[in-house]
Amino acid sequence: MTSVVQYGRRRGSSKSAEDSSRMIQPPDLRQVTVLTKAQWLKIQDELNRVNKDKESLREAAKQREALHLQSKEMVKLWSNTIAGQRQKKLEAKKIREQIEEEERKLTDIEEAKYQEEKRKEAIEKAKNQIYYQTDRVKGLHCALLLTEVLTEREAQIELKRRMKSASKDVDKDFMIMVKTREDEALTQEQEKALQKKLERQAVAEELKKQIMENELAREREKNETKKDAEEIQCLQGLYQWEQRMETERQAEMKRNLMQAHMEHLNKRDLIRAAEAQKNKAEEEQRKGFLLAKQKMMKLRKEKETELFREAQKHRESIMNKLKVEQHEQTVSEDQRIAKAVAERDAKQAQQQREEEEKRTAMLNSIAAHRELLRKEKEQIDKIAQQSSRDAFQAKKEADRIFSEKQQLKAQGIRDNNRKLQEFNVTLMATKIAKNQQLRKDEYEFEAKNAELFAEEEDKFQEYSQHLISAAAEAQRNVVPLCKAAREGIGGGLAPVFSGARPRYLVQDNSGAQMPLYVSGATQDIKNLNEAVDIQEAKRRLGFTW
Repeated sequence: MTSVVQYGRRRGSSKSAEDSSRMIQPPDLRQVTVLTKAQWLKIQDELNRVNKDKESLREAAKQREALHLQSKEMVKLWSNTIAGQRQKKLEAKKIREQIEEEERKLTDIEEAKYQEEKRKEAIEKAKNQIYYQTDRVKGLHCALLLTEVLTEREAQIELKRRMKSASKDVDKDFMIMVKTREDEALTQEQEKALQKKLERQAVAEELKKQIMENELAREREKNETKKDAEEIQCLQGLYQWEQRMETERQAEMKRNLMQAHMEHLNKRDLIRAAEAQKNKAEEEQRKGFLLAKQKMMKLRKEKETELFREAQKHRESIMNKLKVEQHEQTVSEDQRIAKAVAERDAKQAQQQREEEEKRTAMLNSIAAHRELLRKEKEQIDKIAQQSSRDAFQAKKEADRIFSEKQQLKAQGIRDNNRKLQEFNVTLMATKIAKNQQLRKDEYEFEAKNAELFAEEEDKFQEYSQHLISAAAEAQRNVVPLCKAAREGIGGGLAPVFSGARPRYLVQDNSGAQMPLYVSGATQDIKNLNEAVDIQEAKRRLGFTW
């Protein structure tokens, strides 16, 4: 069995010989090369260009980062460190503040409820006071006071009568009654004084208790503040040490930055020197270009001067030629005059012959001209007729266009009138709807006003009936109360109208109120003239539908 070379070639053999042998000898498919796992991985890494050192370094960095995060998570939960104690105190303080905030919220809620009750009581009291300030209630209270006055007056009359009948017994009974009342009043005053004294003592004890509790709370708060100050001082020392370390690090960084800055300045100076040299070369090049440009401008000006000189010479030669030609023309003028006289005589003879010929030709031309005029007139007549027809057609077309415009204008006017009518209809509908809404609002207002009148009337009647019942139970004269508690708002004597009782004054300087005359006859006449049922009124008037 022959051996197979796996990697490279044998010593002493050339690549060309190996390639020629490989090309000559066909491959043996039965030979199989078996590689180990390490060799296969090495081949794969070489193909994929994988750097194992970088991969191992990256994996080690990831493991260190994971261990660092794990250690940070573990240290975060420790309670015996400075940060843990600080966090624990902050959490305890936060919990304490939350509890205090909840207590303050409960206190605020209770205070709001208490203030709401006080506001309701004040509103109810104000409503009652406002209600008691109305005219009807004032009148009712005046009537109540009048009943009390009448009762007191009757009692005084009865007392005076009794005093006249039995003055001695009355004086004795009166003195006993006065003394009894004085003793009762003195006893009540003593009881009230004793009760006030006990209340003051209870309030003083409560205040002392609150003062002691406040002092204990202040002492406890002082101790906590002192403890917090010590902890803060310790943390302050640690913070100062960290600040010093940070200051040293910053100074080192500044020194490094200064060194880097100096190096940068040196490089910048070198760059500026190179740029200055480059600018100098460019300036010399620019100056050379300017000198060349100035030379070109000078040559251009000399060329223009030469061209102007040649043009001036050409102009002078032309003027000399014109002067010579003018002189020659003056010399030949006389010859032309003599020749012209001879030509004139010949021409006059020729003209006479030509006049005869022209006369004959003129007669012929006149006849031809007349024929031409006749033809032109016929042509003009045809053109005039065509023009008149064209004008008629144009006028007809203009009339048609004008009629169409008039129709369009009339249609536009009709459209505008229709739109205006629709707008007026819409406006009228809006106005009608607005008036209906106003009437509806007025009816609702009147109904609501009537409900308020009825509610106020019921309330007043209930209150007045309560006063009348109390006065009747106390055996008072209820006639003034019944008079004051009659139906209707207002102090007039007229009948009730829409929940109100108006007053009518006489037309004189006295301003007195007209009296109320109500009897059975007036009520019957009122029932006859004011029909509640319209059908009954129709039947009474004789209508059959």
